[in-house]
Amino acid sequence: MGESGFDFFQGHSLRYLEMAFRTDRRERIENPDAYGKRTGECGDTVEFFLTLRNDLISNVSYEIDGCMNTNACANAAAEMIEGKALENAWDVTPEKLIVFLETLPPQSYHCAELAVGALYLALSDAVRKKRSREPSALAVEGRMLPSI
Repeated sequence: MGESGFDFFQGHSLRYLEMAFRTDRRERIENPDAYGKRTGECGDTVEFFLTLRNDLISNVSYEIDGCMNTNACANAAAEMIEGKALENAWDVTPEKLIVFLETLPPQSYHCAELAVGALYLALSDAVRKKRSREPSALAVEGRMLPSI
């Protein structure tokens, strides 16, 4: 136990520890289907790279420049959305990340906000790209209707 009386490994849930130390999702993906990056006031940065298959989030990877709590939050966000429909990924909130991790220190709740902010930017990118690929609602039988 350290001088503060807090034993790091005994003081955290197994889920928090797994998310803080798991590294298999930490990678940059070339040409992701969606991308989002956010830097917090603390100076930490989170980047998400999403791969989509038929509106399902088939793969999530991320990169961080930050602390262990930011890593735990980014990993937890990835865990919560991988395999889900794009439209359902918006359900992830900082509060849900905090509950999921169980023992994120209150002074690090901003890490959950940072991770979710970067995630929302990636989801917004996915929606924007999806809309740009959809045929215009004004197209009829391959012809564009004149604008009024």
